[in-house]
Amino acid sequence: MADRQRDNFAYDRLPPKELWPELIFDLPELDYPAKLNCAVALLDDMIAAGAGDRACFISDDAVWTYVEVLERVGRISNVLKARGIGPGSRVLLRGPNNPMMMACWLAVERVGAIAVATMPLLRARELAVVMEQAEINLALCDYRLCEELRLAGEIATSDVSILVFGEEQGDLERAMREASPVSSPADTAADDIALIAFTSGSTGKPKGCIHFHRDVLAIADTFSKHVLKPVADDIFCGSPPIAFTFGLGGLLIFPMRVGAATVLTEVASPETLLKAIERHKVTVCFTAPTAYRAMLGLADKYDMSSLRRCVSAGEPLPLQTRLDFKSATGIDLIDGIGGTEMLHIFISAADDAIRPGATGRPVPGFRAAILDEDGKELPPGSIGRLAVKGPLGCRYLDDPRQTTYVQHGWNLTGDTYLMDQEGYFWFQARSDDMIISAGYNISGPEVEDVLLEHRAIRECAVVASPDAARGFVAKAFVVLQPDVEGDESLASELQNFVKARIAPYKYPRAIAFVEGLPRTESGKLQRFRLRQEELQRNGRGV
Repeated sequence: MADRQRDNFAYDRLPPKELWPELIFDLPELDYPAKLNCAVALLDDMIAAGAGDRACFISDDAVWTYVEVLERVGRISNVLKARGIGPGSRVLLRGPNNPMMMACWLAVERVGAIAVATMPLLRARELAVVMEQAEINLALCDYRLCEELRLAGEIATSDVSILVFGEEQGDLERAMREASPVSSPADTAADDIALIAFTSGSTGKPKGCIHFHRDVLAIADTFSKHVLKPVADDIFCGSPPIAFTFGLGGLLIFPMRVGAATVLTEVASPETLLKAIERHKVTVCFTAPTAYRAMLGLADKYDMSSLRRCVSAGEPLPLQTRLDFKSATGIDLIDGIGGTEMLHIFISAADDAIRPGATGRPVPGFRAAILDEDGKELPPGSIGRLAVKGPLGCRYLDDPRQTTYVQHGWNLTGDTYLMDQEGYFWFQARSDDMIISAGYNISGPEVEDVLLEHRAIRECAVVASPDAARGFVAKAFVVLQPDVEGDESLASELQNFVKARIAPYKYPRAIAFVEGLPRTESGKLQRFRLRQEELQRNGRGV
């Protein structure tokens, strides 16, 4: 590793190397130098290659060129250094997709610190868990999102200072005005830690996924280079925040790797995306299948003719959505499966390689297989556990679930798939208690924990229920306390109760009041039975 003076907190909490997945670097572009700083590669190196005066980040009221981004990143870097932030420090980032949020991320990388980006919708109790697990040293927060972060500090009893940004008199902006725009980058190694991305696991406890500087570039040099194939003249846009690694790749890493531009929208509704596409002549879009379905209903109101690439991930892409989008726009959606543990997409297909209904084939640089319960590879046509390996993989921050995700050298995604004779992978189902709804991951047990805080509930279970618009929604099966009546008023009250305590997208969109829940003889809740009943009720059972 590069700097012996670094804060070793995260390094000391990496899993033992014998528990890492097998890593493969079988593409020449994955042969990175020993010393590597991903922010320098994405910014300084692109400027040296001639991208300096090109647009980098575009918002409603500003366009920042690559040179202007470097100037702001330099100032933020010097502010961070003055605060004692350096190699190994963990910096929490909280803000919507805007140029300042992107500059903060790049500055954290530039000084060798570790970026811990958080979803803007997270509430205090969720933020507190992240702050405690990562032992955050400093937080950079958009002024509109500070309240929940300050409450999180009280819950976590964590002594974390906050620099507010996003307004002229923000703490960070004031400090930037006094700081030099010239900042020497940290002498980081390719395998120094660049970021910790937190994801909700099936138990509800967030898992911190550790990724290196070389990993940041590897996702650009595999999926982006070989499947997406962007060029410098492309203009990107999309809905996922950069705390969701689908967004980090699609809106920051991939465009910057080729010197392209990104249109950043703080509120990325389908209509907002369409407005951005029409106004800025966007060529590449990243969002979830749910949003593409919604965009179809508005397509006749906006000019989408500039689009040439549309990437879909975050949830399975329904075949009908693919067909309808192709009919309306002439564009074949690029489907893909990725994961926070793998940083980005590892199975996909584009253009003539697309097989409608299939997710795709392993992205160049990755290998995939279907495994049985004993870890043996199954032949084509078999249904089993999806396993993948490549130039990066799962390394949890001090979490015993490492041995669940990584087995026999493979990363096991928690998905059930079928591989056909041509090597295409076909999604069958999630194999854990995660609910994927409109591109968001929702942990059923986490929602249950919140619901059980309500005085009216005796017990509950939250599972995925099929939904035409969102793919799946969270549905709560609720057993009430004696003498409490379940009605529409109480259902609405419970939904608002959840919204007020955790990220609103996690609330149960359907609630069923039941007399009891299915359990084993030992009393273990059988969520799978409820899931099966929901699939059968909606005509999707086997």
